[in-house]
Amino acid sequence: MKLAHLAVSLLKRWLLGTHQGAASHEHLAYYLDEFVFRFNRRSSTHRGLLFLRLLQNSVLGEPLPYKKMVKHVRGPKSLNHNI
Repeated sequence: MKLAHLAVSLLKRWLLGTHQGAASHEHLAYYLDEFVFRFNRRSSTHRGLLFLRLLQNSVLGEPLPYKKMVKHVRGPKSLNHNI
């Protein structure tokens, strides 16, 4: 279980450091995909080849519009203050 705690700790530090605590549940699956990608390649010695593969996959993949990516669209915040 020590390795699981290490991975969860790294994930929390990455989310807080990279997204400054502004990670939303709508994008959580995409955040996790990025974390797994980075975690699996953290000790790679072929950085140029990794960049080439990432570029190839991003060009070959279908574009994902923001509206499709977001599950729940939030409305504007209410400015009604009942003081």
